[in-house]
Amino acid sequence: MAPSTTPDAPFGRMLTAMVTPINPDGSVDFDAAAALATYLVEEQRHDGLVINGTTGESPTTNDDEKERVLRAVVEAVGDRASIVFGAGSNDTQHSIKLARMAQDAGADGLLTVTPYYNKPPQEGVFRHMTAIADSTDLPVMLYDIPGRAGIPIEVDTLIRLGAHEKIVAVKDAKADLFASSRVMAATDLAFYSGDDPLNLAWLSQGAVGFVSVVGHVAGADLHEMIDLYKCGDTAGALAIHRRLLPVITAIMTRTQGVIAVKAALRLLGKPGGSVRLPLVDATPEFVAQLREDLIAGGIKVEATE
Repeated sequence: MAPSTTPDAPFGRMLTAMVTPINPDGSVDFDAAAALATYLVEEQRHDGLVINGTTGESPTTNDDEKERVLRAVVEAVGDRASIVFGAGSNDTQHSIKLARMAQDAGADGLLTVTPYYNKPPQEGVFRHMTAIADSTDLPVMLYDIPGRAGIPIEVDTLIRLGAHEKIVAVKDAKADLFASSRVMAATDLAFYSGDDPLNLAWLSQGAVGFVSVVGHVAGADLHEMIDLYKCGDTAGALAIHRRLLPVITAIMTRTQGVIAVKAALRLLGKPGGSVRLPLVDATPEFVAQLREDLIAGGIKVEATE
């Protein structure tokens, strides 16, 4: 594992679900992926990166593209950050294939999302997750996001999964702080906020860190929020939370996150590129408001659209 990890934070504390840079012709820009990963680690204080998550447009990248992005990022920053690969899908055998590829390509861990659309019962969720965990030697972060998947990972299922030696963490985007408190009290699972509007609230509930989207543009600030909270400066952490409210509002509430983040990266002069259909790029009106919100949140905007 990368040096930034600790026993209680197995993938580090500050992670971002990284976008996949796309060229104007629709192809993946692998060099830009390496450059973006380097920027996030060197300038935005990231302990780790999640590659091939939903923010990485995993539904519309093929397996070859996923592997090439992973290898480019591992080569660029794998000695300085934890690289977690999104191996989840709603097809258990495909997920196992992706997990084994990720291990071969040098990933430090796996992110496994709740099976989506086919909506299995909780026993199916349990067997799906354990089958993936059993398929490699990599530690696993579960991804609980019922808003996308259609179903949650229920408390009892999370507690059962927490007994698996390779399942070590949860990225929570369920926004049920009480339910997750019950899981944290009953297991050793490390919880990561997967919902930027609730980052500070998650720290107060016992989360070890974030898997962010806003971290593309405010990772250093979010890392500082974690540091301040962990050393007891809750007022300082709250001040950062409040300063970033315009940025979080702009990126997380007005359109799909990857659309907003890629527009924000362009405003910062950083690689990100376009999105693939069925997503569409941000409108000029959105970008104009986004620029104002980034500036209001203390983010230095360096480029124009």
